[in-house]
Amino acid sequence: MNRPANPARILAYDHIGIRVSNESRALAFYQALGFAETARFARFEANEMLSPDGVRINLIFNGASLPNAYNTLLDAPVKLPGITHPAFIVDDLTALQAWLDQQGIVITEGPHPIGPRRVALFIRDPDGNVLEFNQLLNTGAA
Repeated sequence: MNRPANPARILAYDHIGIRVSNESRALAFYQALGFAETARFARFEANEMLSPDGVRINLIFNGASLPNAYNTLLDAPVKLPGITHPAFIVDDLTALQAWLDQQGIVITEGPHPIGPRRVALFIRDPDGNVLEFNQLLNTGAA
């Protein structure tokens, strides 16, 4: 099917919504990563959090608690469609790795290169949501 192109320009990425099962636990986790709550949306059981450098996420507080932080999109043998993780850019992946180790936050993958422009590591939040952190490499390529 050949669809006409979208006439509106996509200017930026605004936020990602992350569903969590325990509000206080999730707030403590994401605050430790550097996010601060900037708004609360009681009607939607959600908030907005912002990093000091302007990266925005929303936590959605209506998730069911699953044993062992089971992630339906990534841990099930049948791979369902859906967004599997946000990927954040950091300025010092080595410093992040050291901090994660100090905090007892398990690195589930990496750090390792992914293609020619980034080195990545992956963690999970207390609900099993996967978070990717990238340090961009100066490759000279756009």
